[in-house]
Formats: sequence, structure tokens, C-alpha cells
Amino acid sequence: MRYKLTIEYDGSRYAGWQVQKGERTVQGAFFDACKKIFGETRFELFGSGRTDAGVHALGQVAHLDVDKKISTERLMLSLNDNLPYDVNVLSVEDVNPKFHARYDAVERSYVYLISKRRTAFGKSNVWWIRDSLNIDLMKQAATAMRGKRDFASFTDKSAETTSTIVNVTGIDIYETNNMVAIHITGSHFLWKMVRRMVGVLVEIGREKITMVDIDIMFDGYSSLPAKLTAPAAGLYLEHVYYKGEHTMRGLQIVPQLLRLK
Repeated sequence: MRYKLTIEYDGSRYAGWQVQKGERTVQGAFFDACKKIFGETRFELFGSGRTDAGVHALGQVAHLDVDKKISTERLMLSLNDNLPYDVNVLSVEDVNPKFHARYDAVERSYVYLISKRRTAFGKSNVWWIRDSLNIDLMKQAATAMRGKRDFASFTDKSAETTSTIVNVTGIDIYETNNMVAIHITGSHFLWKMVRRMVGVLVEIGREKITMVDIDIMFDGYSSLPAKLTAPAAGLYLEHVYYKGEHTMRGLQIVPQLLRLK
């Protein structure tokens, strides 16, 4: 049986999604939970993609293969009873055995949260920036990043990837009294790409770099985005889209911190 899991987690305590030897990971937490639930029964779990250490998820997707049938309601309850407090299964669905959480995904969206004031509640969930930000300049720069472009400057040369061409279908910036949210949607994302996009947008907002610098980043390889990589704490995998699913524009899931006053 193959089940589609939609998952939320606080990545603060984890070295990312994917299992790593000697590290606490979200996928590892699922493996531990499944061993308790299924015992000797065979199972396999595949995520829609990796999230880095400290990155959160509002709607990560994985598929779980199990050698026996179990009701979706019982599976969801059993998983949540055996997962750590900062990992939660939102839904479980029966899916076709050919469904693949990673390879069938057609689009993904991320949200990055920035606090404009010091906060006691969000150090592991937002990036506090002391400097004032020119949001209009950030929106102008975001427009320049949209479209199907070569994002080689926004990932490491050593990253495992066959192509650095990514179609960024949307970048929107929202502002409240003390918060800024950057919402990015694309076909897929390279390693650290979103955090580097955010870092560049923030430097534009600080008026430390200009649109000319962004043009240079896309005209050829530039090491500047790597130096501007935003902290992992403010990044959330928001949604993973599959064929036939309508891509939603704007923030669909807004953490409480976005309403910080």
C-alpha cells in the first residue's frame, strides 16, 4: 500500500529532512515511528525534497509504502502518537502505487519570515533584521528574479544537480507592522537557492547592493549570493503541488508570527 503524507514540522532541532548518520533528522523520526508501529513489516518513506538544517515545513509531502493495509485514520493517529512533539502529520491519503512524492511534484512554494523588531518568541522561526528595509526596492528586485533563468550563482558549484535552470513562477513580498514575508513559488529549487534569493533581496532592501549587482548574478557566476545566504530559521516549505492541483497565489498558510504587532 502507498500512502501520501502531508507533514508540518519545526526544523529547529533537526539537521534537515534526509537521514544522516549520527544526526537527528525529520525522516529519521519517521523511520523510528514506523518501526514502532509496523515492527518487522517492511516499509519505505520518500520525501518530496530535502529541507536544510533548521528549515521548517508547513506542507512537506512524503509517500509511505507498507506491506500491509491500514486505514488512513488509524495510520495518521499512530504516526502522530509516535512522532516527536515538533513533527506532525496533517493528513494521510491512499494513493496510486505509481505516485511519487518527489518526481510527480510540479511546483513548490516557500515562505520566508523576517521580523523588523527584536522578539522573544521567534529567534528560531524568523530572521530579525535591525536595519530598515526599502520594501519597494525589494519588490522591484523580486520582479527581476521571476521567470525561467540560470540560478547557478544561487547554489554551490559542488551541489549535486544536473541543471541550474529553474522556473520561478512567483515572488511576492508582504509587510505588516513588524513582519515581512517573502513568498516564492517555482518548478523546483536548488540547494540553498531560496535562502540566497532572500539574502540578496534583503541587501537590496538595505540599499547595500543595486539592480546592477543582480544583473551580474544572472549574466555569469557570482559568489556574492553565497555570502548573503539568509539564516535557515526564517524559511518554511509551504506547499508541494502535483498535476491537476491549482497553484495558489499569495500566502495560504500564515504562521502566527506574521501577525506579530
